Amino acid sequence: MTILVTGAAGFIGSHVCHHLLDRGDTVAGIDDMNAYYDPGLKEARLERLRGRNGFSFLKGDIADTGALADAVRGREIIKVVHLAAQAGVRYSLENPRAYVRSNLDGHLEILELCRGLGTVEHLVYASSSSVYGGNEKVPFSESDPVDHPVSLYAATKKADELMSHAYSHLYGIPQTGLRYFTVYGPWGRPDMAYWLFTEAMLKGKPIRVFNDGNMWRDFTYVDDIVRGTVAALDHPPQTGAEAPHRVYNIGHNKPERLGAFIDILEEVLGVKAVREYDPMQPGDVPRTYADIGAIGRDLGFKPEVGLREGLTRFAEWYRGYFKI
Repeated sequence: MTILVTGAAGFIGSHVCHHLLDRGDTVAGIDDMNAYYDPGLKEARLERLRGRNGFSFLKGDIADTGALADAVRGREIIKVVHLAAQAGVRYSLENPRAYVRSNLDGHLEILELCRGLGTVEHLVYASSSSVYGGNEKVPFSESDPVDHPVSLYAATKKADELMSHAYSHLYGIPQTGLRYFTVYGPWGRPDMAYWLFTEAMLKGKPIRVFNDGNMWRDFTYVDDIVRGTVAALDHPPQTGAEAPHRVYNIGHNKPERLGAFIDILEEVLGVKAVREYDPMQPGDVPRTYADIGAIGRDLGFKPEVGLREGLTRFAEWYRGYFKI
């Protein structure tokens, strides 16, 4: 019996694979290893997984029906953690078709795979805090309206939730969508602010600070994200309901102002930042703040790693990875 993890060479996906393997699960991973950011980092993540007992990998595009079939051939897939997606808000302004293919076509292919296999007990998939758009009510609750996305990326993630609900209703496939809030940590994504700031500061280059630093983010450490994801995976919604589908926020429940975030990063790196202030970017939002009452009540989720500790761990990993 095998768990399929899509986006297995990605930031969150690789961490989830390690967690599942650590507890003795058999994992089949798939990832297209695209060049949205340095494929060498994805290869390095994958190299840590290769050779581990119970892990197999196929390079392939989830929007390709044949590639998915190859990834699961000869295996009894009982659960799926679907994390593959085209990430990034700003890139969606430049290359919208990449989001339609990966986030819409790809999500549909995963749903069709689960329907066709007939063995899948639970599909957990990544949504995003971006679905809340410019909502001003905080903290963001799963019951809040999410009908006004401010980026195509956000629109695709909301569409994924609707598609999953329909498939749960029509075919009884148990599913859980997780709205991740600003995930950070070792082996992270080079397009994220914490990475960009660290890289620039260590090179003595200025950093771009949007909206005069008056941006608030619910930074969530990757280990907490993984614990919540696996807790969701282990507790599928009850079958027999009209649609065995649920959606949870998964965040730290403690937003930090961007300016204060940079202050902490300066401390853990031992370097002062040269700050260049710019207006807010198209598609961005001023604040994210997760209400995690539901996932705490249902799954016992409680974040454990604070921002200072998390950034310290990231900085140590970054210096080690790049030998600085």
